[in-house]
Amino acid sequence: METTQQSSDQDRPAQQRRRELLEAADRVVLRDGPHASMNAIAAEAGITKPILYRHFGDKGGLYRALAKRHTDALLGSLRAALDAPAERRERVEATLDTYLAAIEMRPQVYRFLMHPAEDTQIPEGGFDVGRHSVPLLRRMGEELAEVIHERAELGPDGERLARVWGHGIVGMMHAAGDWWLGERPCSRAELVRCLADLLWGRLAAVADRAGGPGF
Repeated sequence: METTQQSSDQDRPAQQRRRELLEAADRVVLRDGPHASMNAIAAEAGITKPILYRHFGDKGGLYRALAKRHTDALLGSLRAALDAPAERRERVEATLDTYLAAIEMRPQVYRFLMHPAEDTQIPEGGFDVGRHSVPLLRRMGEELAEVIHERAELGPDGERLARVWGHGIVGMMHAAGDWWLGERPCSRAELVRCLADLLWGRLAAVADRAGGPGF
């Protein structure tokens, strides 16, 4: 059986096969959330686990590929919100709403990327999510810092301050969004307004960077 699967697997271009496997992994994650396992993903893809390992190396490799896939999409959406032709306050709110809408739309994916399984033990064949979630937040913080630095005039120490702001805003979005997704204490629109109010004083005062796309 494995020989037939291996031959079929090798017939496809590597990038196409990798994409198909990631799509199968996504389906399992949407169903199982943090409890998604390599066994379940291999079964969904119609292959054996050794073939899955051959494409991604190990559980961490597959997790990183899935994380990159979803983080790339989210960062693209956040940049689009920041680039929208609107007043700065509207763009700040749209950016916050984009993040919250993404985790609300696919909560199982969010929990898979950011939370270990709800019980105290990682299931056999599961993912040690705690080791990987912090790098995702740091990547988002650095990306947002780059956007702020290229758009806002923050003075002679602007690059460092942009990184402080970038990581601080991502930390706020993550912590507030995680709490909101779990408890639903208010509407998404209300949470967006509250977070924007918290940020707005300093963001309203900063000037656009000369020659930049505007913040």
